[in-house]
Amino acid sequence: MTRRSLRARLWIGAALSITLALAVAGLGLLTLFERHVERRIGEELRAQLNQLAAAMTITPEGEVQLAREPADPRFAQPLSGLYWQIDGPARPGLLRSRSLWDHLVDLTDDDLHPGTVHAHEVMGPDAQILLVRERRIRLQAAGGLMPLRLMVGVDRAELIAARDAFAADMLPYLGLIGIVLALATFVQIQTGLAPLDAVRRGLGEIRTGRTRRLAEAYPDEVMPLVGEVNGLLEAREQAIERARAWTADLAHGLKTPLGALVADAQRLREQGNAPLADDLEHLAMSMRRRVERELVRARLRSGTGLQPSHADVVETIHRLLRTLQRTPEGARLVWQMVAPAQARAAVIGDDLLELLGNLLENAAKWARTEVAIRVSVGDRVEIAIEDDGPGVPSEQIPRLGERGLRLDERRDGNGLGLAIARDVVDAYGGVLDFERASKGGLAVRVQLPTDRAGSGRVGANSSSQSGV
Repeated sequence: MTRRSLRARLWIGAALSITLALAVAGLGLLTLFERHVERRIGEELRAQLNQLAAAMTITPEGEVQLAREPADPRFAQPLSGLYWQIDGPARPGLLRSRSLWDHLVDLTDDDLHPGTVHAHEVMGPDAQILLVRERRIRLQAAGGLMPLRLMVGVDRAELIAARDAFAADMLPYLGLIGIVLALATFVQIQTGLAPLDAVRRGLGEIRTGRTRRLAEAYPDEVMPLVGEVNGLLEAREQAIERARAWTADLAHGLKTPLGALVADAQRLREQGNAPLADDLEHLAMSMRRRVERELVRARLRSGTGLQPSHADVVETIHRLLRTLQRTPEGARLVWQMVAPAQARAAVIGDDLLELLGNLLENAAKWARTEVAIRVSVGDRVEIAIEDDGPGVPSEQIPRLGERGLRLDERRDGNGLGLAIARDVVDAYGGVLDFERASKGGLAVRVQLPTDRAGSGRVGANSSSQSGV
């Protein structure tokens, strides 16, 4: 899932970038701080080295002495970490601080020019690594100029301790910076992906029929995608219109030969060949019905979401009942209907008429005395149709809606009605369920998406009845 998620990819990239940036920043700050502290220590050692040089004297007897001890008390504390040492000609450690105790600092053998200060790292007492500043001076003695080598050193552990303390103080701030960067990344990702979410919502509105095209108010980087999608939608609409025109021409072309078959059947009946006429007429009507069903399926497959889709369920049922009550099967039944004043479904009117027409015709075919219809509006529009017919065996109910399924070969029909009803419901993302009715017949429940702009939850119940 992460591999296919653009948002996850951006978060992973941001996390790696933030981590790398904080690591580089932390290491850089530590390095800069360490160099700064080392420079400060070097300046202090240089100052102490100058103080040491200024305090040196030579007695008339040629002995080297200090006029005054360096002021820092750490020089007097054994192994304190701060040390000084004076080397004379062929006499290393001629004078040294009490802090060195009995240790002699072994200075590197390099060529020191008088007045210049060299920096070294050497091994000190107690395995300490010393940061050393040293210089060479010459003092006037009885026998001439006496060369002396002066050294002041400090334990490098002080630098390490200062660096570690700085790192401990810096980590919370780096964590805070990381949180701020993560929040900024969140805002950036949300803002950057918002146009894609807008495109997704726009496509959803196109699919539900609320609009036909994506709007043009998108960032420049997204507009090529929007243009391609709109072009694809336009091409699809044109293809659908051509397909609809083709199916209309096909239907018109088939009506004439089917009408001719019916006329031939009537002439055969007039000539006294009633059995053949009945067979021919039944074949023609069956072919017409199948053609009409296939045209409905072709329209559904061509796309239901490319035009505004909303229809009044209650009004559609009333229209169908008025037609069914004029048929022999519908006129003998009592039709009971309980529904709100209005219930609008997000379905094209012709498709809703086809769906409910099939279900009501099926109920009229099998009902003995009455059919009950109930319409309710909630998150979806629900239509329940129950008849008091013989019903369907429980083991056959899951198969209802299969194309061509006929449970009773003695009744007229081709087994396409419920299958087409399922096709219509599936095309709109609805639900079609079958179960045994309380009166023993078949109960059909349909759930369709609601047209929020037009559906009303409250309305007067209505009923329509026709005597046996």
